[in-house]
Amino acid sequence: MSTTDGPTLIPDESAAQAIADREAKGKPRKGWFPGLGDKWNALPRQTQWLYLIIVVVIAYLLPILNPPFITTEPGNNWQIALAQMSVYALVAVGLNVVVGYAGLLDLGYVAFFAVGSYTAAMFTSPDSPYLHIPYLWTLPLAMAVTMFFGVLLGVPTLRLRGDYLAIVTLGFGEIVRILATIIPAMKGQVGFQNVGHPPGTDAEGQPIFLNSNGTPWYWLTLTIIIVVLLAAGNLERSRVGRAWIAIREDEDAAEIMGVPTFKYKVWAFAIGASVGGLSGALFAGQVGFVNNQKFDIATSILFLAAVVMGGTGNKVGAVLGGALVAYIPLRFTAIAEFKYLIFGAALVLIMIFRPGGILPARQSLLAYGRTAYNKLREATGKKSAARQLAPNTGKGTGDE
Repeated sequence: MSTTDGPTLIPDESAAQAIADREAKGKPRKGWFPGLGDKWNALPRQTQWLYLIIVVVIAYLLPILNPPFITTEPGNNWQIALAQMSVYALVAVGLNVVVGYAGLLDLGYVAFFAVGSYTAAMFTSPDSPYLHIPYLWTLPLAMAVTMFFGVLLGVPTLRLRGDYLAIVTLGFGEIVRILATIIPAMKGQVGFQNVGHPPGTDAEGQPIFLNSNGTPWYWLTLTIIIVVLLAAGNLERSRVGRAWIAIREDEDAAEIMGVPTFKYKVWAFAIGASVGGLSGALFAGQVGFVNNQKFDIATSILFLAAVVMGGTGNKVGAVLGGALVAYIPLRFTAIAEFKYLIFGAALVLIMIFRPGGILPARQSLLAYGRTAYNKLREATGKKSAARQLAPNTGKGTGDE
């Protein structure tokens, strides 16, 4: 009997795991922190939430801690810098819905930011002749108005793709800025002063949300960012999010498979616009002054750079990218005038060494994607182990 013949061996779980580990060690890992993502995914959900809560608590304490190595002082007030960073982070989250999830190149996103700012200013500033309402009411109003403008822009233009869509959105951003210049009610360069703020006074009777006090504005915006991130995460795992990802990867294939691409692209524009309008209203309240000089195309390009740097399609990466775009000019004031050159060079380097951004988007779209992935990985490892341990099934050449 041939020595190669014999009963088929069925590997146990330990043998299959050993073979899977050997195969994993043989494959080179990619990224700056190899294995960190696998370790994070292997943690229980409760442990992950515990770590996230610790990070959130540290974020809330940043204005009080004023870390010496990352503070923007003495050049710029640290608390006000945090407020601006949080606004840019919120803008990046909204733009990430359009660019990162749905794959729609929007170069005029600053238009929605401007609409939200003017909505807050025209309904709260004493310079405005219109109806005055409490500032907090302007936040949902700004979202509704910018969502309307997002649909208004999206319906006639979203049948375009790629560069053509980018050119149209670029023109829309310029149209809004020019309208703010030539329409008398929007006051051009004069603008609106003393934009409203949330209610509340301290023990001395002074308003809590002063323009010179960035801490309450930072806490308010950070709370809104957390809420928006939770909503964006639920959208990402829903049917809407899966449709957006399908459109981003291949719109023609998604349409052939029955995805109503036009409807979901309009939804992406509307939702992204509403978050942009919300961030614009927060920006207007924190700065206290709005005019047509704050919403140029260069600012829109910075918003896009924040999403690309942080990680297109990753909501946490968008927060990080937006915060960095606002932080670097405030931290290094000596080179602030070269910020466009710096971010341009950074984008080139990221595209070479980290094409997915600082925090690339994950490809799991299911609500229980991690569980499904682990089960698939386990089944694949067992099959591979069985193939390696099984003897040759061909006829032997020796004596029987």
